[in-house]
Amino acid sequence: MGPMRVVLGFILVTALASCETSPFSDVFSATQDTSNRSYYQDEDPLVAAKIQFREGNYGRAYKLFDKAIDVTPEDPAAWLGFAAASDMLNRFDKADVAYRKLKPIIGNRIEFHNNYGYSLLLRGDLRGARKHFIKAYEIDPSNERAANNLEMLRNSINYVKRSPGDLQGI
Repeated sequence: MGPMRVVLGFILVTALASCETSPFSDVFSATQDTSNRSYYQDEDPLVAAKIQFREGNYGRAYKLFDKAIDVTPEDPAAWLGFAAASDMLNRFDKADVAYRKLKPIIGNRIEFHNNYGYSLLLRGDLRGARKHFIKAYEIDPSNERAANNLEMLRNSINYVKRSPGDLQGI
């Protein structure tokens, strides 16, 4: 065996050994365990925000929806969640920004009308809320949330409005 064969053999062995640890080789990617990773890591803040919102942690949800908007600024789900969390915190200025952003994107969908109507209800604008709840109901009369929102509106109208001082001394 000549010295040239030894050098070629060494080069071949070195090249094969370096391929096993290269991040671009098939061997490396096939041996990595990715079972604990989500397919779209961009959705992590959105998923966490939805969980916090469902649990009633509106401040945490607000921050996570805001982060989700930073990660995916054109995602209607992130904007809708941000608007809803803002509403629950009485941050209507922030909610209005989100609803203005959403109107051209999903302004004709039931989710928009239900959420914006609820926002208006929280603000005390019962006529505006009714307008959006009816639009949501017209889009899908079988939608339970749309029907519940109309019922909630009916119940809100039935409560007597009092000034803040009326309950003193009770």
